Amino acid sequence: MESFSTVPPLSQRVEERELPTLPQDLGITWRALKREDARKLHQLIEIVEQADDSPFRTSYEETEELFDGDWKNFDTDTVVGINAQDEFVAYGLLHMPPGDETATRVFIDGGVHPQAREVGIGQAVVNWLTARAHNMLREKDTQLPGRIASYLQDNAQYSWALFENAGFEARRFYKALRRDLTKPIEQVNLAPNLVIHAFSEELDESIRAAHNDAFRDHWGSQPMSSEQWTQGRSMFQPAWSFAVVDTSVPPDENGPVVAGYAMVNKYEQDWEIAGYTSGYIGTLGVRREYRGQKIALALLTKVMTTLRDDNIEYAELDVDSENPSGAFGMYTYLGFEVSSSSRMFSLEF
Repeated sequence: MESFSTVPPLSQRVEERELPTLPQDLGITWRALKREDARKLHQLIEIVEQADDSPFRTSYEETEELFDGDWKNFDTDTVVGINAQDEFVAYGLLHMPPGDETATRVFIDGGVHPQAREVGIGQAVVNWLTARAHNMLREKDTQLPGRIASYLQDNAQYSWALFENAGFEARRFYKALRRDLTKPIEQVNLAPNLVIHAFSEELDESIRAAHNDAFRDHWGSQPMSSEQWTQGRSMFQPAWSFAVVDTSVPPDENGPVVAGYAMVNKYEQDWEIAGYTSGYIGTLGVRREYRGQKIALALLTKVMTTLRDDNIEYAELDVDSENPSGAFGMYTYLGFEVSSSSRMFSLEF
């Protein structure tokens, strides 16, 4: 987790913005998103991802999950453009995670139908979202640093310009990696007190505690509440996920002490466009006091072996190019190769 010094309240550092008027002369009406829009929103997201040659596809279940979370305000923090045929042609949404401890963050997501591009809609939506995000930071008014951010694929340069025009800069860079599971997988032995367990509901809270500890020194990471931790699991595959428990210490208030964990997702909707089957390692972490004991290696080889035994062809994951744990080198050592890349654009306050 990044470390910041205390600074003046955000209301003194972030300019209040009047929400710009969205285009009114293109036959498009604008309103906030609602949960019952999930089907039409998913249809638009599919079209945008296909047009942008995205390396992944968002499922309908994942689109539904965008509306989960009691801390979200869709009435004020979302927008959708609808044409005369009642089709969604553009959308934008903002997400401010609760419980941030060292930075107050707002994340931007959105897209424009390819047939509605080149007429200023994309820039108008980004400008609207950016203005609203400014005001969200001001309303939060913490003394923490503020950030407005969006993650964009490296092949989506159409979107880069929209954010750069709004003052954003590319500040972090990420690699998507994959590993051919037909190649040999080296097995890793752990100390006798470190035992790999299959994921279970009984271990889930202990895994969350391990996650919050493991990522405290990772740039941009913030602790996750129980609600955040269990949200967005429509693609989660418990049978492919594991935790390393230290049997030499007594359980704490969360349960058994988890030294490390790997949480794996199954994105079957991606397999056709990728041309192979895969399991995606969404989160891999090791508590800081347990680093240097090959726990991450053991978890990765366990996941890869399990995937291979289920006739899955590749293991996949994403990594921050500047990960402080040296993860990129570890993945390269295990045979992972770069398949695509992305970057985070942000405004910092």
